[in-house]
Amino acid sequence: MDFPKNLRYTKDHEWISVDGELATIGITEFAQHELGDIVYVEISAKDKKLEAEAVFGTVEAVKTVSDLFLPVSGTITEINPLLESEPEKVNTDPYGDGWMVKLKMDNPEDVNQLMDADAYEAMVS
Repeated sequence: MDFPKNLRYTKDHEWISVDGELATIGITEFAQHELGDIVYVEISAKDKKLEAEAVFGTVEAVKTVSDLFLPVSGTITEINPLLESEPEKVNTDPYGDGWMVKLKMDNPEDVNQLMDADAYEAMVS
């Protein structure tokens, strides 16, 4: 299982990549593996300001539906357009083309409160 060192992670299995004030967010390889085949991703929070740990959408797999939780506070600026027609990208490339949203963070320093790759790997092991 892959735990990229350049990302931060949440207890709810989201990852976040930071570039200045902008963050890219998705679910981890572990999460997509646990969910199984993803058939639908619903995110309707574009241009909405949300607090950390707020639900920003759902992922539907063959057997379950799971909420998506925001790792840090901010405003969602972009939703991955690929996921509308190819939700399986979350399974095949969770850290690449399977990203979910881009976020303008309220406070980029909040990312430091999240787990690094080693802590996340220890949590799911």
